[in-house]
Amino acid sequence: MIGAKEAQFYQENGYLLVKGVFNKEEIENMRAGVENIVQRAAAAKMVDNHAWQGDYLPPDELKKLVLKGFHDVHYHDASFTRAMVHPNMVAVLTQLIGPNVQIHHSKMLVKPPENGAAFPMHQDYPYFPHDKNTMLAASVHLDDTNEENGCLHVIPGTHKQGPLPHVGKHYLDHKEYPIASGVACEAEAGDVLFFNYLTIHGSGPNRSERTRRNVLYEYKAADDMPTEKVHINWGSGLMVAGENPNFQQAQPKFTLSGD
Repeated sequence: MIGAKEAQFYQENGYLLVKGVFNKEEIENMRAGVENIVQRAAAAKMVDNHAWQGDYLPPDELKKLVLKGFHDVHYHDASFTRAMVHPNMVAVLTQLIGPNVQIHHSKMLVKPPENGAAFPMHQDYPYFPHDKNTMLAASVHLDDTNEENGCLHVIPGTHKQGPLPHVGKHYLDHKEYPIASGVACEAEAGDVLFFNYLTIHGSGPNRSERTRRNVLYEYKAADDMPTEKVHINWGSGLMVAGENPNFQQAQPKFTLSGD
């Protein structure tokens, strides 16, 4: 899917947009998966609004914003499991991370028309810090995205700055890092934006009449260990490519309770 030139671009800039990773049929299957998850979550009364709060917008505007998000979607629909280990994804991941690649987690984000919430600029690092910082996000676009419907913005090269102080662990100072300061990564359905978890990124609100749906996978090198016990689940550590060099750490350690 990519060559040495694209891999070098990622290493220098901390992000890479790869076109046409998934075909139309695969995208349709994932769109159906998103809809099914939303409906099942509503039936289970487990629908939460993930719109971020803060001072980056006036309070009356914040109340209007909606963002539907669900973690670990590969537990809910097989289309996301297939996408997670898709040969095209693996071909890119092994170029950007190395031969031994693990999944950390997955999630989906749905920005509805006209009031889909923004994501202020931030790094993903505070949520799940790791030793070698190989962690990257692969944002799968299920819809065409541009600035009108809240495409992702990234600030090239910021992965080289290391971890930065965040407001309440969630986002950076919006006055110092406005969304407009990033490069707009407009994409088509089927494209995937890869970016390091230290790369500053965010997205504007969806002001269009179109839904913006993304599925996000976080991957890392198999020998990149967490520095804090955060955001670990049963599926974390599943091998996507290569082998696990840490035989005794092949699975997360859990304690079962009787609840």
